[in-house]
Order: sequence, then structure tokens, then C-alpha cells
Amino acid sequence: MIRHIPVKALALLLLSGLITGCATPTPYDYTAFKQSNPASIVVLPPINKSPDIKASYSLLSHVTLPLAEAGYYVLPVALVDETFKQNGLMNADEMHMAPPAKLHEIFGADAALYIEVSEYGSSYKVVTSEVAVTANAKLIDLRNGQLLWAGNARASTAENQNNSGGGLIGLLVTAAVNQIINTLSDRGHEVAGIASQRLLTANTPNGILHGPRAPQPTQTQLAAQ
Repeated sequence: MIRHIPVKALALLLLSGLITGCATPTPYDYTAFKQSNPASIVVLPPINKSPDIKASYSLLSHVTLPLAEAGYYVLPVALVDETFKQNGLMNADEMHMAPPAKLHEIFGADAALYIEVSEYGSSYKVVTSEVAVTANAKLIDLRNGQLLWAGNARASTAENQNNSGGGLIGLLVTAAVNQIINTLSDRGHEVAGIASQRLLTANTPNGILHGPRAPQPTQTQLAAQ
């Protein structure tokens, strides 16, 4: 026997679903971040969970710019990496296990940024081919080991692909061509730059906060706000 749902009840269900779908993300709690107020950051080489061996240092080469633009002093990443290796820590997993107090003693930075790359490189899925980079990060106060902030970001070449025309054959040809281009060129490095900007640009929704070296807004900018 088919039971009929009252129109009013159905309307309420649809409305609740619409509200849930449009709900804004829960605001990040920046209390610890603001109390810590870090001025300098040491970035550890990212842990690579993807199959591509280039992922860690490709992303590492991009992170200084958005952090510096956000107003932080970033220790030179190549020098940090070499310092770890001179002290017997040869890979990112070992580096991430170093105690925060020891990192503070060696580098003198207020905070450390720990990054993990979970996706990097090209993938072929019959009718689509994309290069994608996904990373998550956490900022730790090296003076007390407290978590200040955590976030994640993803970037993909599929964001700009238009597969609306050409039918199935066209999609297959386009995907095959894109896969060849993605394989022959290091598009992952380019996409990693976009992902790092999304991950570490200051004052984005639930993103990292501006540091003390960030340029102060002009009176015109304040008036526009």
C-alpha cells in the first residue's frame, strides 16, 4: 500500500534540505592563533602521500610567496631542508616527527607549517583527464606545541575544461590529448602553485590569518570596506 506524504510535510522536508545545503561553513576558532601571534614560520618539507615523487618539493617551492604576502617571515625552505638532512633526518616523515621544542631551538621560528600532499599529478578516466593537487596543512606554535590553524585546498586543470561539445568521440579524443600533454609536461607543478595559493592566502574563509608584517590597509581601502 502506498502511503501519501502530506503536502505540508513534504514542503517542510524540502525546505530543511535547502537550508542544510545552503548552510555556511562553521567559522574557524582563531583564539589560539590570535593569542600566539606568530611572526616567523618554518615550513617543513611536505609529506607525500601521492604516487608522484615530485609532489613534496614541487609544492614546497610555492609556499613561501603566499606566506610572505600574508605578512610572515618564512625561513628559506632550501636551507631548512638541508639543515634537517645535515642532522640525519633524510625524509619528510622523519622531519615531521621532530619535537616542536627542538625545532624552535634549531630554527628560532615562532611556528611551523606541516603540509601533507594527498593528490598530485595526472589521472585518466576514459572521458576526462586532469592534473590535480590536494594538500592539507596545520600551523603549530613551536613555543608550546599548540595547534593554531588547519586547512586544506585542491586545484585541478578540470576546473577550466569544457566538455560540452563533440559527443563521446570528441570527449575521448580530448581526454587522450590532455593526458599526453599532462604526461609530457610538468603541469602538476603549475597546479601545485594554485593549490598553495588557495591553501595559504590570508583572510580567505577559514584560511590563515594575516601576520604582523602584512601591509596595513590604506584609508581608502578602509572606507571601501
